Amino acid sequence: MNFNSEEINHLIRVRRSVFPKDYSGETVPDRVIEQMLENANWAPTHKLTEPWRFVVFAGEGRKALAAFQSECYKQVTAAKGTFQEDRYLSLQTKPMESSHIIAVGMKRDVAKRLPEWEELGAVFCAIQNMYLTATTYGIGCYLSTGGITNFEEAKIFFGLSVDDKLCGFLHVGMPKGKWPESRRRPIADKVNWITK
Repeated sequence: MNFNSEEINHLIRVRRSVFPKDYSGETVPDRVIEQMLENANWAPTHKLTEPWRFVVFAGEGRKALAAFQSECYKQVTAAKGTFQEDRYLSLQTKPMESSHIIAVGMKRDVAKRLPEWEELGAVFCAIQNMYLTATTYGIGCYLSTGGITNFEEAKIFFGLSVDDKLCGFLHVGMPKGKWPESRRRPIADKVNWITK
């Protein structure tokens, strides 16, 4: 195999989270979303459990997500006495800022042959594959792990059961303006080499 290592290194280093408020409103072609999902499917997976599950919301489907998540939030938080009107309204409108939203779940191996953290690790590798694929097309992504992500009551809507996890929502959109920059502290500050 022969890959352009400079291009791959550059791709990894320019990958960014681009927030929905920074999307232009232009629709991302479905073929790009399909390529993101296909590449997600090639993430590392111990024992080939392939635990990633995705539900894609596009077009009018974003309204279905908005309606479900806002009502789920209202029902769960009202029962706990933690309901916030501004959060409820945000959950009703935020999905419309993105071209597509991909709900990401982890389907637990029925036999539980692996610890849960390994299955979650595979799902987050799949998410990184989607991020990198989007970056190659100049498409922005942002993984939201707030809202209803940790509500048990939300799982069934996304085809998940009790042992599964809703891991978050990958917002996808065409960025407006300049591609965001970032920084990292030197890797030398985070690594110890042991050679003897």
